[in-house]
Amino acid sequence: MADKSRPSTLAVYLYVPNIIGYFRILMNCFAFAICFKNKYLFSLLYFLSFVCDALDGWFARKLNQVSTFGAVLDMVTDRISTACLLVILSQVYRPGIIFLSLLALDIGSHWLQMYSSFLAGKSSHKDVKDSSSWLFKLYYGNRKFMAYCCISCEVLYIVLFLLAKNETENLSEVLLNAATQSWLNLTLLSLVLVGWAIKQLVNVIQMKTAADVCVLYDIDKKR
Repeated sequence: MADKSRPSTLAVYLYVPNIIGYFRILMNCFAFAICFKNKYLFSLLYFLSFVCDALDGWFARKLNQVSTFGAVLDMVTDRISTACLLVILSQVYRPGIIFLSLLALDIGSHWLQMYSSFLAGKSSHKDVKDSSSWLFKLYYGNRKFMAYCCISCEVLYIVLFLLAKNETENLSEVLLNAATQSWLNLTLLSLVLVGWAIKQLVNVIQMKTAADVCVLYDIDKKR
């Protein structure tokens, strides 16, 4: 006899948070399609997609529609959207290797974290209670702190894209010019740069911690 309480495959695909995830993908596709034609519309759509990232999580918890598919969809959408923006920034700023390095760090650290969580039998890559790093635990354990770091990172990338006027911008010169124009610019840049820097440090810690889990898994298998 079939379990009537068990949702169908289609039902999971149609969970409200997952529908929000599909909407995020569509917004990002349209945003990147017009990014060089209309920078401001692109920035608005990209930021709205980012805001929906928090919205789908809220609906998932509120409606009891948390799903593995939703978590993976959310992670993949985040990584791809940020990756696309970093690739664009690598083409309009010099040295472009800075943004490509940030892209590699972002994808590499999150991939390792997801896989190491799977090896450890954890239900979420955000379960870092056993980590020895206080910053790592603070990042994943405090939603407000995590939100500050993530928002800072995305806002910095959007601002850099809006500030770029040609395809050979010098990154340090653009940041310096923007910071010296007004106290408001200096304050905003200072706030987002701190959050951005913390997020990159967390990515490094995440990569090292996850790599250690994979190595320990290999060692345990050979015992």
